[in-house]
Amino acid sequence: MTKVHPHATAAVEPPRPEAAEATVLTVWRKSLLFNGNGFTVFDSKGHLVFRVDNYSSGSRDCVVLMDGAGKPLLTIRRKKLSLGDHWRIYDGEEAINPRFAAKKKHTGLLHSKGLARVTPCASGTESRLAYDAEGSYSRRCCAIYDSRRRQLAEIHKKESAQGISLGLDVFRLVVEPELDAAFAMAMVILLEQMFGSRGSLLRG
Repeated sequence: MTKVHPHATAAVEPPRPEAAEATVLTVWRKSLLFNGNGFTVFDSKGHLVFRVDNYSSGSRDCVVLMDGAGKPLLTIRRKKLSLGDHWRIYDGEEAINPRFAAKKKHTGLLHSKGLARVTPCASGTESRLAYDAEGSYSRRCCAIYDSRRRQLAEIHKKESAQGISLGLDVFRLVVEPELDAAFAMAMVILLEQMFGSRGSLLRG
């Protein structure tokens, strides 16, 4: 079996936005905790950079994205009492003053590739920004675009050195320097909540 986590115990700081080249991450839909659901994310050198650990019996209204050492970076919370699939993204483990709002798109529309849209909650210049996820998350073939239609991140299947697909639970996340890798991973979590074939992380 291909080794997915070569240095699982060696946590490093998440990639920073000012990186000169695209960041290539390996995303594993598996928690490091026993009897938990989540993600474990490694950089190109095999070091642990992000993790999501949700106990089956834990909170069912939010998902916390942590760095490799377990420090909370972002919290994704489902918006209560709203029509449709609406979410909010907060700094750390905060529950007030969300940074971003996310909404699931209607994928049943003819020729529609749109999956989700994320927009800043702040007013001013930043409020005109928007990030769209398009493609097929269930097939691990989708991309994230900004409001200028620049592709800032891509999700695609990962293959072993022998060219064998590692399935849907192990895939690549390629993040361009213009996008924060933690934010890109937050969008992966959102897509999993909205389109995950085995049910969301919240349902266990």
